[in-house]
Amino acid sequence: MTTSSDFDQAAWRKSSRSASTGDCVELARTEAGFGIRDSKNATGPVLRLTAEQGLAFLRAVEGDRLDG
Repeated sequence: MTTSSDFDQAAWRKSSRSASTGDCVELARTEAGFGIRDSKNATGPVLRLTAEQGLAFLRAVEGDRLDG
């Protein structure tokens, strides 16, 4: 399980598909797994994923297999 401190020093990367309106997500990877957050709220909640879940999410994004 990850804690907020797991991502305090993480290198956050903004999505290359970010909208020009600023509606963006950021992703960070640590030894504990992956974190996803709203770029407009860097101190807000972080969706925490295990390494396996994070890699599955990235494959789904890269394969354009997400509804929305």
